[in-house]
Amino acid sequence: MEILQDIAPHRPDVIITPECFLDGYVSTEDFVARENITSYAVDPIHSPYVGEIADWAAQAGSWFILGCTRLASGGASNTALILNREGCLIGMYDKVHCQNHDNKYVAGDRLPVFQSDFGAFGVMICADRRWPETVRTLALKGARVIFNPTYGMHDERNLHMMQTRSYESEVFIAFTHPGQSLVTGPTGQVMVNKESEAVAFALSDIDLAEADKVRSGPSAHLKDRRPWVYEL
Repeated sequence: MEILQDIAPHRPDVIITPECFLDGYVSTEDFVARENITSYAVDPIHSPYVGEIADWAAQAGSWFILGCTRLASGGASNTALILNREGCLIGMYDKVHCQNHDNKYVAGDRLPVFQSDFGAFGVMICADRRWPETVRTLALKGARVIFNPTYGMHDERNLHMMQTRSYESEVFIAFTHPGQSLVTGPTGQVMVNKESEAVAFALSDIDLAEADKVRSGPSAHLKDRRPWVYEL
C-alpha cells in the first residue's frame, strides 16, 4: 500500500500490477502443485487484500487490474481482477495459455473485452502475448488498449515481440513486470521502457484516439484484413 500512496497524487486512470501479484506467482515454486495451489488462492469477494485494493481504487478514482491466484471451479486460475473507479469488481480474466508450471492452474477459455469510461479494453496475462491470436482477437473485438500483467520473460526479444503485437493489431499494450514497465503503441513505437527492480512504478499518458487514427489509415491492418483467405 506504500507504493499506492506514492501513486495516488498522480491520479492515474488505470493501475496494472504484475502477474499473480498477491501471491508472488507461487506456481513457480516446486512445493506448489495443482492439488495444493488452492491454498494460495483468494476468493475475490471475501479476500481482505482485494477489499483493501477496492477501497483504494474507489478513493483514488482509478481502474485497477489486479493479478492474483483465484479460487475457481476445479482448482485455481491465474487471474486478473478488473476493478472500476468505484472499487467494484466488474470482471475477471483468466490466463488462457498455460504451459509448464502454469499447468497447475485451471486455464481460461475466453478473451473478453471490458467496457470503461475511456472505451473498450482487453487483458492478457504473461505468456498469452506469445500467441498473435490473443492480441488480434481483442483488437477485433474493439480493444484499443490491452493491459498485460506478467512475471516471465522481459528481455530484448520480448521488447520486439510487444512492438510487433502492437503494430500488427494497431493497439496499445501496457506490459507490467516486477522488473520492467513497457508501453508500446499502434505503430510499434516504444512509449515507456523502464527496466529496474528498484523502480516501484512507471507512469505513461496515452491517447487512445491514436489507435483509431492508425486503424483508419491507408495502410491499416485491421480494416484491410481478408479473413476468407486465412481459413484453414
